[in-house]
Amino acid sequence: MINLTKLWTGKAQPADGLRYGLGEDAAADARSRKPIVVWNITRTCNLHCLHCYSDSASKSYPGELSWEQMEEVVADLAAYQIPSLLLSGGEPTVHPRFNDLVHLATGAGIKLTISTNGTLITPERAQFLKDHNVAYVGISIDGIGAIHDEFRGKKGAFDSAVRGFRNCHAVEQKTGLRLTFSPHNVANIEQILDFIEQENIRRACFYHLVPAGRGSQLQVLDPEDIRGAIDILIARIEAWNKAGIQRELLTVTQPADGAYLLLRMERENHPNLEEARRLLAWNGGGVNSSGIGVANIDTQGDVHPDQFWQDVYLGNVKKTPFSQIWEGKDPESDHLLEEIRSIGLLTLEERKARIEGRCGTCKWFNVCGGGFRTRAAFANYGSLWGSDPACYLHDDEIRPNHAESEVSRPESILEETVVA
Repeated sequence: MINLTKLWTGKAQPADGLRYGLGEDAAADARSRKPIVVWNITRTCNLHCLHCYSDSASKSYPGELSWEQMEEVVADLAAYQIPSLLLSGGEPTVHPRFNDLVHLATGAGIKLTISTNGTLITPERAQFLKDHNVAYVGISIDGIGAIHDEFRGKKGAFDSAVRGFRNCHAVEQKTGLRLTFSPHNVANIEQILDFIEQENIRRACFYHLVPAGRGSQLQVLDPEDIRGAIDILIARIEAWNKAGIQRELLTVTQPADGAYLLLRMERENHPNLEEARRLLAWNGGGVNSSGIGVANIDTQGDVHPDQFWQDVYLGNVKKTPFSQIWEGKDPESDHLLEEIRSIGLLTLEERKARIEGRCGTCKWFNVCGGGFRTRAAFANYGSLWGSDPACYLHDDEIRPNHAESEVSRPESILEETVVA
């Protein structure tokens, strides 16, 4: 996750400690962080979105966790002291014990966020979330009006999501907008940003497409379209900053955005260039994300490196607590987690020998980490050692030069006890 607002303006933002090692709550280093856990509590959904990575539908699915098993997961996550828990789906609010789970998790001291399509957030539910100290509610908007409805597979979905935002704002519940870049909306990013302003949304996350589930059927965006979209986001950040407006814009599932930002800052002799370079290097990009800083528990209790990489099985919370799985102590583990984490410890020469394609020799590896590793694995038939095909940087922008020296990386073998 790239906080464009933080890096471009230099002003403090929420989660600086977790993301960039700043402040009293900062981790010692990015690799020692406990993971943000994305928990898909149900696969059932009232919409049928084109990009759905879980291929959800409006029906029941067998094998989902019982309430007793969910209680055990919450107790374990609280004891393990994860920094944040994100409830997702499907559509999490359709789960029959959703309110009970929110009450249980926040009562256990877990920082809780909700990822929802927003259509079922009534005034009463918004008040419930506010009363239970939910950190924020992330509502997906993938276009304005009919564009969103087409993307979400239901007429009226946009109007219902807007009501969800407004119901939250009426009780001062913090919200965030979530959008996935796609051919449906990339030409209309300005309209989305105008909507954010009009509805006074304080946080927005722009996801790059991951070809999982139904998302594998979507058209791949042209690199120039993505560059143009990022430029539009940066321009709006600059305008808001000059106007004294506090609002976060972040991009997700594409660490190359950090490298692109640095390239722009270099060309423009930006005053925050060196600080942005330092913070991005601390974060490490893709090598410190999936399987380290992010984890997923799916609807069946299976644990994965992230919510998109569900063909990589690390264990199951019905049999082994999440904390033990993440610490590499599951007796059924096949050491995939250790191998995923080892990518971040490769020296330059080791990368050249192991990582196929552009990422292996890219000069931005220390800030990008080889892109989004999940997407790289999808593109390379499950191999952990491929390059991210969605990198939109030009060849001359990633080519190493002799004047640069790479941030040093430990050469020791990663121990199984290293956690995210």
